[in-house]
Amino acid sequence: MPPAVMVTRTEYTASDLRREAGRARDGNAARRMLAIALVLEGASRDDAARTCGMDRQTLRDWVHRFNGQGLAGLSNDNSKGGRRARLTPEQKAELAEVVRKGPDVKVDGVVRWRRIDLQSAIRERFDVELAERTIGTILHELGFRRLSPRPFHPKKDEEAQEAFKKTSLTLLPPPCRKPRKASPLKSGGRTKRESDSKEP
Repeated sequence: MPPAVMVTRTEYTASDLRREAGRARDGNAARRMLAIALVLEGASRDDAARTCGMDRQTLRDWVHRFNGQGLAGLSNDNSKGGRRARLTPEQKAELAEVVRKGPDVKVDGVVRWRRIDLQSAIRERFDVELAERTIGTILHELGFRRLSPRPFHPKKDEEAQEAFKKTSLTLLPPPCRKPRKASPLKSGGRTKRESDSKEP
């Protein structure tokens, strides 16, 4: 099966990219070189992306950058014009889809998106450095009030939870009965008047 992404530049072989990755000071750029090397060696986009700690879409974006700019396009170095200060409308739409879909625990390492997590995702996917506050503003513009519902652990066992609920009910203390009202003391009854006790 042919790879899902096409590397059109021909001046670098997979071995060349691996060698350049070993020399690179930018760890992220080195990781992208290795991912593209895997694609050149025939790996699927899924396998290449997962091996290098990114998702399929991110790998596709970096392959396009590599096709257009060569090795320089894989670097985050500001002096090479790698970063922009804002997202394009197309990138915002893609970001909205990323938020709706939610993170991949195996790739992203989180079960729900936070702004700091999206900051890293935006940096990796679009090579754009944004402040967390700016990300919050963009999310508000996109119609997101909260990034995700209550965190859901991937190993959450619903059957175990239901079993726990059933057994927990048997451990509850019996309901408290209402205390009885104190009866009036027999010795504290009404006293007769002295006139009532005298015979006529």
